[in-house]
Amino acid sequence: MLGVLESVRAWQEASEHGWALDTDIALQGRNRLLHLSLVQSADRETRAELSAWEGRPVRWAGQLSAAGHDLLAYARTRPTPAPPAPEPGATPVDLLPSQMAALRVFVGLSDQLRVPVAQGLAERVRTAVHDRGAGRWRLMLTREQMESVAYGFWLHRLTGSAGEANRFNRDYSILYSPAAGTVADPARTSGPEVAQASPESAVTGAIYPG
Repeated sequence: MLGVLESVRAWQEASEHGWALDTDIALQGRNRLLHLSLVQSADRETRAELSAWEGRPVRWAGQLSAAGHDLLAYARTRPTPAPPAPEPGATPVDLLPSQMAALRVFVGLSDQLRVPVAQGLAERVRTAVHDRGAGRWRLMLTREQMESVAYGFWLHRLTGSAGEANRFNRDYSILYSPAAGTVADPARTSGPEVAQASPESAVTGAIYPG
């Protein structure tokens, strides 16, 4: 959204008439800005003048509203919060939005769960950084925290969706095994205990059906 708003500002400054036109800003982008009252549209008389200026029909023209101007000013001066320093041994973990949503539910239930959420995981979730270009959430997690994430995705799998656990296993080779109460890792001969459970069958090394 800020990128589209910045484009409106740039076209205003670049054009001699001081308007961003329909050919400058995509319909979807300007509709969103209009919905948020961040731009103001030219009236019919102004569009007629711009059509004569451009030598073609101008179906829309816009300028930053006062709120749009203020938003850009605020965005330029607002400091970008720095994530906390990673703990020793932490590695970068990238999660899809659906995985992050499931993880937030898991840590939000920490005061109700018998198997405790790994220490520090809730803070890492709270301070996760969103990479808009990649469409991923970036966290720096220790091995213990990653195993806790795998347990949370196992709980999520049992309530409906296996995709989050399967993707985490594909990306990081970590899968919670309810039969053994452990997190499976192909690089290990045995995993650390996470929970004591007695389900009907093991899923170590398995891909859950979606």
